[in-house]
Formats: sequence, structure tokens, C-alpha cells
Amino acid sequence: MSKIAVVYWSGTGNTEAMAEFVAEGARSAGADVTVFPVSEFSASRIDEFDAVAFGCPAMGAEQLEDSEFEPVFNECEAKLRDKKIGLFGSYDWGDGEWMRTWEETCRGDGAVFSADSVIANNAPDDNAASACKALGAALA
Repeated sequence: MSKIAVVYWSGTGNTEAMAEFVAEGARSAGADVTVFPVSEFSASRIDEFDAVAFGCPAMGAEQLEDSEFEPVFNECEAKLRDKKIGLFGSYDWGDGEWMRTWEETCRGDGAVFSADSVIANNAPDDNAASACKALGAALA
């Protein structure tokens, strides 16, 4: 059984809902899943898990949330080489540039994507919920 961490930051609850869908998908595929608000996670925990899903909404000029999420993610980057990951998050404007930039960063870190990243415009609709579950299952 694979161990999956789902690590997220959510300001409005949209990305938190996505995190729960990712966890549901991973559990349905037989994984042991732990969901962490980013404030309860650190880079020192990465090696405990076979895969990690990171979730963060777009903030400001389409960037990661910079006071809580980004500092933790930046610490995790050194441990992403050959690590199976998935990315997800919500947005309210723009075209998903923050996700494309984030994916590029992770590829540069040597991370292995298990599935396409998932973005939702505001609250996750049925399509985003299904995509999050598929992301979780792919991580498992």
C-alpha cells in the first residue's frame, strides 16, 4: 500500500475541497492517505511518503500563496527529484499561468508527475472533482 501526503493551503475553502477529492481518489485506489494543511507539513516529512499532492490557489498576479504555502514548498523542492507528485488548485482570474509556472518549477526539480495538474475556477465543479479523484488514484 502506498503512502500519499496531500498538502494544501486554502483561503476560501475551494482548494481544501479539492484536497479532499484528491485524498478520496487515492484512498479508493488503496493508498494510505494523510491530508495536511501546509502549516502542519515540512520538508522533513517528504521521505515518509511514496507520493505527494500539493494544492495551492492562484494569488495576486497568478502566483503561489507566499506567506504560508510558498516557504514550505520551497523547502520541499530539494526533495522532489524522482518523487511522484501531483499539483492542484483553484483560481478566480487569469488563465492558469500560476499552474504552468509551478509545473515548470517542479519539472526543473526533477519531480515525476503522475497525472495532469488540476485547476478549478473558484469552487470545484463535477469535472474538477472527478479530475482531482483521478489525480489521487494516479498517485496511488
